[in-house]
Amino acid sequence: MGTPAGFTLGELAKTLGATLEGDPGRRVTGVAPLDAAGPEQISFLIDARYRPAAETSRAGALLVSEQMSGLAGPLLRSSAPQQALIALLTLFHPPAPTPAGIDPLAIVARDARVDPSASIGALAVIASGAVIGPRVRVHPLVYIGPFVEVGEESVLHPRVVLCEGVRLGRRVVVQPGAVIGGDGFGYVFDGGGHRKIPQVGTVVIEDDVDIGANTTIDRAMLGRTIVRRGTKIDNLVQVGHNVEIGEHSIIVAQVGISGSCHLGRGVIAAGQVGFADHLTIGDGAVLGAQAGVHEDVPAGERRLGTPALPMLQAKRLFASQKHLPDMSRRLRAAERRLEQLESRLGIARSKTGESGTADER
Repeated sequence: MGTPAGFTLGELAKTLGATLEGDPGRRVTGVAPLDAAGPEQISFLIDARYRPAAETSRAGALLVSEQMSGLAGPLLRSSAPQQALIALLTLFHPPAPTPAGIDPLAIVARDARVDPSASIGALAVIASGAVIGPRVRVHPLVYIGPFVEVGEESVLHPRVVLCEGVRLGRRVVVQPGAVIGGDGFGYVFDGGGHRKIPQVGTVVIEDDVDIGANTTIDRAMLGRTIVRRGTKIDNLVQVGHNVEIGEHSIIVAQVGISGSCHLGRGVIAAGQVGFADHLTIGDGAVLGAQAGVHEDVPAGERRLGTPALPMLQAKRLFASQKHLPDMSRRLRAAERRLEQLESRLGIARSKTGESGTADER
């Protein structure tokens, strides 16, 4: 991968829309982290916390923000360094070309519709009635169930499973092992056992959604489980039946969203957040790592802890926890001194801990 000949800094500055401080003819052949980069490579400083590493880096050039000062060149200064980094990495590591067509070892139903520009890998299975759009890439060992629709330029990595009736929009990326459209978890106990509630709905994934490895998104009992456009879902996430996740949300690894939750636009759920069922999470809400969310969260609110509390309150509670052993010792010592004082004053203490004078008794 990459370009062996590399690029000159002048070429990179023009392509990235950056301002160059240094020799435009200097050539770099790759991108590397600050601590591993050599004189023939370019590195980057996006987060100021890594400035010490940048100051000692052997990189031949650095991509930095316009505001970064005090660093030795050569420098490529960008007003949007994170976007420039994406472009830089894409330049050196362009996507591998994918030939269109169906591998001879793939199994495609006669009535499935596969666009001629799509690529279907070996041992992929495409069931009856499925529709595969233009420039879709289906990697080997993917299963696409009956009447599934996959929108143009979507990518399905190995061992992805799309169950019956699932619909994917355009430019959806599904990482290895993800299962979309498995049955929702619904049972009723009839006195002798748990009877399964039929799960007859579907899943709709809108445009530009990314779904991480081994994530599961359950079909609705009735209606649709929906992931709105632009949302990014990490690995090992569980999305229950009839859940709706709003546009441009971020769902980090090991989050569990119980059935019928409604997450608004731009919600952020950090790692291992757990949601009880039938909750409404307002637009722009932020749930910190390992939050246990048991009630609705208003728009824009930030919560942390289990049960999830307003973030500032939760942080104060966390900070006080380390003092609990000392506070417990001090409380026991204070109780002993109080008992001694009450004894000298002739105050008796009842079994419940209440005290009173002999006359009061």
